[in-house]
Amino acid sequence: MPATAERMRMMRERRRARGLRELRLVVPDARLATVRRRIAAQVAKLSQEGERDALIWIEAVSEFDADAAR
Repeated sequence: MPATAERMRMMRERRRARGLRELRLVVPDARLATVRRRIAAQVAKLSQEGERDALIWIEAVSEFDADAAR
């Protein structure tokens, strides 16, 4: 059996051949109290009007995307 690194390389090659690309995300750890406090402070600064506009735009784009998929 190939080494772990070789198996991973082979898996990535198979995925690339299928048109897939690996994506890695690094996100804040919401389990930490410091992160939750920082997020809460940022949320408190949001404007209701701006957020409402963003949600309306997201809904409009979502409906557009659903129609395009048909």
